[in-house]
Amino acid sequence: MSSSTVRAAAGTTAPPSVAGKLGLSALTALVIGSMIGSGAFSLPQNMANGAGPLAILIGWAITGVGVLALALVYQGLSTRKPELNVGPYAYAKAGFGAFIGFNSAWGYWVSAWVGNVSYAVVMFSALSYFFPAFGAGNSWQAIVGASLVLWAIHALILNGVRQAAMINLITTIAKIAPIILFIAIAVVAFKIDVFTLDFSGAKSASLGSVLKQTNSTLLVTLWVFIGIEGASVYSARAARRQDIGAATMLGFVTCLAIYALISLLSLGILGQPELAALKNPSMAGVLEHVVGPWGAIVINIALVVSVLGAFLTWTMLAAEVPFAAAGDGTMPKFFGRQNTQGAPVASLWVTNALVQAFLVLTLLSNATYQALFSIASVAILVPYAFSGAYAAKLAITGESYATGESRTKNLVIGAVATAYGAWLVYAAGANYLFMAAMLYVPGIAVYVIARRENGAKIFTPFEAALAITIIGAGALAAYLIWSGAISPLSS
Repeated sequence: MSSSTVRAAAGTTAPPSVAGKLGLSALTALVIGSMIGSGAFSLPQNMANGAGPLAILIGWAITGVGVLALALVYQGLSTRKPELNVGPYAYAKAGFGAFIGFNSAWGYWVSAWVGNVSYAVVMFSALSYFFPAFGAGNSWQAIVGASLVLWAIHALILNGVRQAAMINLITTIAKIAPIILFIAIAVVAFKIDVFTLDFSGAKSASLGSVLKQTNSTLLVTLWVFIGIEGASVYSARAARRQDIGAATMLGFVTCLAIYALISLLSLGILGQPELAALKNPSMAGVLEHVVGPWGAIVINIALVVSVLGAFLTWTMLAAEVPFAAAGDGTMPKFFGRQNTQGAPVASLWVTNALVQAFLVLTLLSNATYQALFSIASVAILVPYAFSGAYAAKLAITGESYATGESRTKNLVIGAVATAYGAWLVYAAGANYLFMAAMLYVPGIAVYVIARRENGAKIFTPFEAALAITIIGAGALAAYLIWSGAISPLSS
């Protein structure tokens, strides 16, 4: 993109120039590319780790409804509120005020770069199949390798967002092909008697009730759908506004089918205890069981390609949010700097410096992929829940609706998306909620800086109470970690 590109900012219209804009294929690749990363390749083990077939089916049904509601929210708001760009945070700010809007931007950003750390861990865990020194992806050799990949991606994005998006389109196509191969082989190898052997999970005392099992699947299913809002985040860079909603729905339908087939077909090849014991990427273990060692080789290579693409996509998304938020004063002005290629240079440097710091932390704390993606999933619940709530609010007030236009459907969709987010907060459990709260606390200082830069009132009474609550939760989390009651970055 040229240096004259106007920054994407909430509450502003898209840049007037169409040169270098993203079309439907690039936007759809951003959605699918951000969703299909490492999670798809680890689904068999991640889902079976705490649930049997019945609970997994229920989990996919809940997730399908919840994420469909989110997809419809982003599809609808992209055209109903065309002046709002960078979807999740812009909608929260427009509907519920500056501080909640900031926390949505902050939560999305935190989720994105913490998620990138998890991508690095699982990518080098896959490479350990060929180079054992990488271990579980958190050895010093793996951290060095991940750091090199991180800064190579950084350099690529600095050369321009559109060029990076085109490379993402290529990697998205490349990573779907081996997944389709896995599904085709799994359909042939599927055995109904294996699938139904312990259908409810009752024979395994460690799994607990079906409700408990279902809850254990929900953060996993949320994790693999994070990115459903990808086209909305890049709305200011879209060539046509209607492509945002189309890309969102295409991504949702494609990924739901892929994910459900991977996890359910695997349960007809290996039983729940065998799947739960597999090393990630567990799809490799399932395919190796069916076809031999070459199956594991194919999946491990595919995972590396997939994670590289997702790493690229999420670095772009992570840098875009604070860059855009700086444009309307939600973030400090520093984040709004861009280079001559239109890349959000300041935001990109800060984002990748944090990823680098957490990569080192994974080495010191022996952090696992599953712990990292759980924290990333919890951090993104705030922007997701408020996006749904904003859609519901518009339906209640009638804002942006024509006289006589029906609002019932959109009210239900917004309510379902909000309820889905609230259910996930419950399912997350106290440990990850507390650790996510710790990551929100530093954001309050950043918010104060931004408000002072713009000469705006810092807090309303409600916002001040909310800030105190966040600080209190973060302080309690720090105490629980210090006392050993909870352990950070461990599964």
